[in-house]
Amino acid sequence: MAIEVSELTKNFGPATAVDAVSFAIETGSATALLGPNGAGKTTTLAMLLGLMTPTFGRIRVLGADMLRHRYAVLNRMNYASPYIDLPQRLTVRENLTVYGRLYGVRKLRARIDQLAEELELEALISRPYRELSAGQRTRVALAKALINEPELLLLDEPTASLDPDTGDRIRGWLEAYRARTGATMVLASHNMPEVERLCDRVLMMRGGRIVDDGTPRGLAERYGRRNLEEVFLDVARHG
Repeated sequence: MAIEVSELTKNFGPATAVDAVSFAIETGSATALLGPNGAGKTTTLAMLLGLMTPTFGRIRVLGADMLRHRYAVLNRMNYASPYIDLPQRLTVRENLTVYGRLYGVRKLRARIDQLAEELELEALISRPYRELSAGQRTRVALAKALINEPELLLLDEPTASLDPDTGDRIRGWLEAYRARTGATMVLASHNMPEVERLCDRVLMMRGGRIVDDGTPRGLAERYGRRNLEEVFLDVARHG
């Protein structure tokens, strides 16, 4: 298993953001965390990354206990989110160089050139990050997330606020990366067609708990709905 979570709980004062969640994710699979705002998706991702310490529970990622030995596997993971900016004054190449060095990437310049070609960043590589559009920044964030060729890729709304063409291209790049490397992906998204395209499995969250688990098609059939978006609305409104 790439991820094993048991009784994972996160409290912020009297509020419980994640409430005794347990699940396992197979190596090489693509799993979505779905739910309305405040369901606990981003908090769960942050705990999987080791950015937040659980109030209670256990997390094993790539075989390592994330509460004790997360530094043993952090170089085998990475994360992308359009809501986290990179240093504004650095160029795209400088940003990718910094992160590549943090991950100990060998032949770093060649790796950056490869990503620039694959993600169509060649015309942007020497531009300061602050000058980029939202869509361009999202592509750079994806390049940062792929710099170390991670075995586990965690994605928080990877195509939020993008035009349809750019969003489609990013989904295609993610599909190609997973097919080539066998990487495991965990995706938090409000884009239901994106989830149906990219993911084998869906964990539905509401109020910090997992309330359903299945394939996109299987959940639609179970709820008697035409697609995953209708299932999402059912869960968000009625539980």
